[in-house]
Order: sequence, then C-alpha cells, then structure tokens
Amino acid sequence: MARLSDIIEDFIKSLLEESEEKELQIQRNELATHFSCAPSQINYVLTTRFTTEKGYIIESRRGGGGYIIIKQVRYNDYKKIRDIINQRIGDSITYDYSLSLVEGLIELEIIGEREGDIIKAAMNDRVLSSVSSEMRNKIRSDLLKSMIMVVLS
Repeated sequence: MARLSDIIEDFIKSLLEESEEKELQIQRNELATHFSCAPSQINYVLTTRFTTEKGYIIESRRGGGGYIIIKQVRYNDYKKIRDIINQRIGDSITYDYSLSLVEGLIELEIIGEREGDIIKAAMNDRVLSSVSSEMRNKIRSDLLKSMIMVVLS
C-alpha cells in the first residue's frame, strides 16, 4: 500500500497534468482536509517532492485564505538545466563562479542579457551582507537555482 506522501504527490501531479499551463493553485488546508492529514504533511510533500531540482517552482501566499502555486518547468531541454543546477551549482557556489555560470548561460542564449544582469545583481555579496559569511554561498546557490528555474519556466 502506498504511503500518504506518495498518494498526495500523485494527486498533485495528476492535477498538474490536467492543467494546460502546467501550473496549479491549491490551498494547503483544503488539501489537508481532503486527505485527512495535518497541513504539515502537505508542506512535507511540497518541500521534498516538488523541488527546483525536480523541475518545480513553489510560490506561497499567506493570509486571507492563503494558497500555494506549483509550477512545472516547461523548458524544452530541462535535462540540461537540471544538470547545470545539480552539477555546476550544487549546494554552495561562490560569487565569482556564479557570475561565470550566468555569463555562460547568456552566451549559450539560454537566458537573455537583462535576465543575466538581474541574476548577477542578486548574487552579489553586498546583497547577502546580512547573512553570515559561512551561509552566503549556500544561500547564493539556492537563489541561483530558483532564479534559473523561474527564468526558464
């Protein structure tokens, strides 16, 4: 018998498949009620099964009946982007290496100049100055992965 997490994942994926835009807006509490589970179970599924590395972007809106938007990346060569994210960015990336990676994406015409400039600005150490130096490269990695996925979705 399948675990509840697997059932919730399959349910969300089937809803995404039915969506022409490959985008789904759900309310965490309604989904939790549907599956008779705690909202934290829904959070667990979203954070472990619908990651940027797996081709999903999650946006969360709080308050007033808050909701979650799940977007599936539609980039034609997603495998190439997944390889870039997993192998070249990894769990940590320096500012200099992030700049060279973004320049490479611009040269390959995977992203445009303007998008590249925005991403490079967000990678800057000054932007991350409020974060401890040990955490900067980790946060930079997470930001870069998310921005690449959004640009390509």
